Amino acid sequence: MDFTKKLSIIVPVYNMNHDGNLNFCLDSLVAQTVKDFEIIAVNDASTDDSLDVLYDYEKKYPGLFKIITYAENKHQGGAKNEGLKIAEGKWIGFIDSDDWITKDYYEKLIKKAEETGADIVGCDYNIVSSHTFERGNHVSSNSFDQSGELTKERMSSLFRSFGSMVIKIYKHDIIKENNLDFPEGIFYEDNCAARVWATYFKHFEYINEDNYYYLQHNTSTVHTITEQRCLDRISAMDIMVDEFKKRGLYDEYKDEIEDVYTQLGFRITLFSYMLGCKEKNLKFVKKLKTNFAQKFPNFRQNKYYSIPDKEEEKMVNLCMKSPFIFYNYYSLLWKYRNRKAGR
Repeated sequence: MDFTKKLSIIVPVYNMNHDGNLNFCLDSLVAQTVKDFEIIAVNDASTDDSLDVLYDYEKKYPGLFKIITYAENKHQGGAKNEGLKIAEGKWIGFIDSDDWITKDYYEKLIKKAEETGADIVGCDYNIVSSHTFERGNHVSSNSFDQSGELTKERMSSLFRSFGSMVIKIYKHDIIKENNLDFPEGIFYEDNCAARVWATYFKHFEYINEDNYYYLQHNTSTVHTITEQRCLDRISAMDIMVDEFKKRGLYDEYKDEIEDVYTQLGFRITLFSYMLGCKEKNLKFVKKLKTNFAQKFPNFRQNKYYSIPDKEEEKMVNLCMKSPFIFYNYYSLLWKYRNRKAGR
């Protein structure tokens, strides 16, 4: 396929014009040292003046920005899909509109791809709480063990531990040829898309540098847990299963699919709900357990099944045995620990 740009950076934007977040992100993008790229900013039905900011940048940097806007909120998955429709870059990158990157971020990723022949390249990120280029807490997203031609073993590892989609670049022709996209209208769209996308790439490379800055704040998805967002994570896993069946790949990756569903669609959803949801109820836990047990009744026999935290593993087993006992025991235990910690 012929592409007119080396790189397309897709930026979903929703109500991000506060505290300088959007400007800081966009400033880091226009400063990129990679040559011949475009920034596709997708206004996902913002109700603030984020769109005005985008138009200001488009005017200030003619030919660099493409602005997409629409009236109905599609969440990040829908915004990314709209960006992909008009992207002209050989490589595709994504960034959240409240995050930012070093000026050589994309140059380094593309250089690694060109040196190795990789069609997907990832790196690490660091967590900060303010606008700064001083490194915060380092988070390793992938590993060198996953690097190289994607053998069955490496693909299995990448599938189960893909890491964040925003800290990678992807060869655009593979996305196009295989009709790869994102679920729309839900949070946690990457939980699904990452696994489906992974199976179509042949060579992964990893850079052990945290040149992506993730801004951690109270409105981040990971800090805003509601019952609906927990349901969204389950929906993302259900869409993943359906996609693999539709594409005829389910049997080939059934062990990996079950393991990812177990960890994200059940374990993490369960504890996120119990720890972060302000309005909890037993009915949700019962439904979560029942739906999971019906889909994967023998999940403990999966060769990849592992919960490193033994107390957490006991809690999972208790929930599978009796959601009622689990819910009440966990609630009492949490209250006791909070009281002991003086919270």
